Amino acid sequence: MKCESVKIHRVEAAPAEPGRYRNCVDRDAGVISREIFSDASIFQAELERIYTRAWLFVGHESQIKNPGDFFTSRMGNESVILCRDQKEGIHVFLNTCRHRGMKVCQYDEGNTRQFTCPYHAWSYTTEGKLHGVPMYGTLYEEHLDKDQWSLIEVAQLHNYKGTIWATWDKDAPPFLEYIGDAKEHLDLALDGLDGAPGETEVFVGVQKWIIPANWKVGAENFLGDTYHNPSHRSVDDIGIGPSAQAGRKGRRDDELSGAQHVWVNFPAGHGAHSAIQPKMLPYAEAYQDNPQVEQYFRRCYEQRQERQGEKSRLLPFVCTIFPNTSFNGRQPRSITVFHPHGAMHTEMWRWYLIDKGAPPEVRDLMRHFYMRYQGPAGMTEQDDIENWQMATESSAGPIARRYPYNYQQSLGRAGKHETLAGNVSTQISEENPRTFYTRWADYLEGDDWDRLMGRDDPIFKNLAGVDDE
Repeated sequence: MKCESVKIHRVEAAPAEPGRYRNCVDRDAGVISREIFSDASIFQAELERIYTRAWLFVGHESQIKNPGDFFTSRMGNESVILCRDQKEGIHVFLNTCRHRGMKVCQYDEGNTRQFTCPYHAWSYTTEGKLHGVPMYGTLYEEHLDKDQWSLIEVAQLHNYKGTIWATWDKDAPPFLEYIGDAKEHLDLALDGLDGAPGETEVFVGVQKWIIPANWKVGAENFLGDTYHNPSHRSVDDIGIGPSAQAGRKGRRDDELSGAQHVWVNFPAGHGAHSAIQPKMLPYAEAYQDNPQVEQYFRRCYEQRQERQGEKSRLLPFVCTIFPNTSFNGRQPRSITVFHPHGAMHTEMWRWYLIDKGAPPEVRDLMRHFYMRYQGPAGMTEQDDIENWQMATESSAGPIARRYPYNYQQSLGRAGKHETLAGNVSTQISEENPRTFYTRWADYLEGDDWDRLMGRDDPIFKNLAGVDDE
C-alpha cells in the first residue's frame, strides 16, 4: 500500500546564546569585534541564521532564456539550480538528490529535459518533480510517493528586472519590501543607460575565484568605502577608464565634477554610495577615438535625461544588498556575490551587465574594459584582495582579537536628506557598515522579521518622525 504522507523531520538551528553576537557590535561607540571575521563558530551561525532567511541573488534571467536552460548557482555554501522549465516557469532548486544527496546537476550551465543523479539514477523534471526511479515497480511502488520526493525548492522567488532572488524562509517579507528604498539605487545598475527600466542583461560566463578573506569584508567594501582609494593610486595614475584616452587619469571616464556624493544606509542593512549632479549637465565627450561608441553613449545619456528629468541627476557607484550581493552601477557595471566558503575563505562570483540593445562595438569595448578593470586579474581587484586577505588574517590572532576595529568615521553625522530616502551622509562615512553589522547581529541572535527589517531601529524611526511610546 502506498504511503499517503511522509513525515519530514527537520533540524532547526540551535537557539542563539542571548547577547553573544550583539555584544560584538557597538554601533553607538563605532567599534566592532575582530572575531566576527575569523571565528569558525560565528561563521557556522551565519550559515544557519542569515543564509537560511535573507533574500539572496541567484542569477539573471538572460542566463536561462529558453525552456530547459539551467545555471548552477549558490545560496550560502549550498549548490542550487536556477532553471526554466518546459512551460517557461523559473525555479530554484537545492542541487541534491532526495535519495542519497548526490548533486543532480554537475554542469555550470546548459540545457536539459531532466536532471539525473549519477549515483543511483533518480531523475527529476525541470519542474523539480521526481520522474524516474530505477526498478520502481519492484523496489518502491508500495512505499514511494513520487509527489513527496521532488527536488527541494526555495520558499520564495522573485524576478526583479531580470535579476533572480530567492529565500528559504516562507515568512520573509516579499522581495520589494525587503530591499525597500535601496531599490532606487539598485535600479541605477539594472536599468538601461538610456533610463529604460530593466533593459540590461549579463555577458555569457561568470567569473569565479576564491580569496583568503571573510565574506563580510568584501560586502562591506561595496557599502561605499571610498576611504580606501589610496590603495588604487597606481591604477588611478595610469588611467584605465573605458575610453582609455591619452592624458586622462582615473579608473572611470566620468569624474562628476561638482557632484554631491552621498552614503545612504537603509533599515534592513543595505547600503549605497551614489552621487547627485548639481544640475542636469550636458554629455561630456569620452570616446572621441571611437565615433560609433561615442554616439551610443551620448544618445543614452540624453535619452535618460529626457525620460527621467531631474531624477537623472542621481548616478550610481556601489551598493550592497544585505547580506552578500553587491554591485557597481557605473562602468564597469557588475553584480558581485561574496559566497561564504569558510570563516577565512570566500568564493567571489561576478556577473557583468550590458544594455540589451548595445551594438557589437560597445559590447566588445565594455567586455575588454571589464576584464582589465575587475575580475581575478583585474588591476583594481588585485589591490582589494590583498587588503581583504591581510585584514582577515589580522582578525585571527589571539592578541589582535582583544582589540576591536574602529568604525567611528563620521559618527553621528548622517540624517535625513532633502531628496533621498534613508539615513544619509554627505561626507565619507562608516554609517553604512555600522547599520549593516547591527542587522548582522540581529540575524545571529535569531530575532523576528520586525527587528531584521529595522522597523524598531531608533535611527530610522527618528527619520520617519515616529516617537517611542
